[in-house]
Amino acid sequence: MSESKAAPRPLEVPAPIGEPRTDALRKLIAIVDRLRAPDGCPWDREQTLASTAPHLVEEAHELLEAIENGDDAHTVEEAGDLLMGVVLIARIAEQAGRFDLARIGEAVCEKLVRRHPHVFGDVVANSGAEALANWEAIKRAERASKPGDASALAGVPVAMPALQRAQRMGSKAIHAGFRWDDVRGALVKVREEVGELAEEIEAAGLLEARDAKPTPEQRERLEHELGDVLIAAAFLGNYLGIDPERATRSALRRFDSRFRAMESELARPLNSCSLDEMMAAWRRAKAAE
Repeated sequence: MSESKAAPRPLEVPAPIGEPRTDALRKLIAIVDRLRAPDGCPWDREQTLASTAPHLVEEAHELLEAIENGDDAHTVEEAGDLLMGVVLIARIAEQAGRFDLARIGEAVCEKLVRRHPHVFGDVVANSGAEALANWEAIKRAERASKPGDASALAGVPVAMPALQRAQRMGSKAIHAGFRWDDVRGALVKVREEVGELAEEIEAAGLLEARDAKPTPEQRERLEHELGDVLIAAAFLGNYLGIDPERATRSALRRFDSRFRAMESELARPLNSCSLDEMMAAWRRAKAAE
């Protein structure tokens, strides 16, 4: 005799209040609560804050890609996935007696009001730059009033992508007063670091190497100098108003497109082609963009 299954329990959606944003959020909360209920989804019920957190990073990157591609439908989908992840984290924490979505919402509302005195107070900010300067000053004051790291560089997550972290740290250093007078100074620094890397490569005797195999000591010095080049380039982005992480992603998309076009045009294994042939095909792919 087969075991009978319990009839599925329908989703109890809160009655609409007539404000689409609020109605949609209330519906999402109800769905997540149902997924985490004792008779909900086994996978969702197994999740913890630690297991859910990495998914937020992945969803954030997918949302970023959709935005940069100008794909509204995909952006809506990925933004929804990210929002669902936040609501799920809040529900997991609520069931563990730690915090809930209401506490999250109240905390961010309080912070937004506090850090926008030019909107909710009597401070004047006539430009985005002035508003950002006020924001950073308030953050520094908040940090100084709390025990812990009071550095102007505090608050930049170590787990950030390296170029993004470099840009953010550079931005914080600039707002703290550690800055060049103009773009020229930042560009000169990039050239200086490239020069030091070139000197280290030459000193290691690797300029003519096809597949360089530096010694451990050489590798350490080369890694140091290459890192300085990348950071200096990321810092230059702050002076130009360019996000180095986004610039790198754009450059990678161009590389991917050109490389695939080159492969398609040559139509044979690249290791059977000369460098001149490949570069000519590359230039044609670039010109066709």
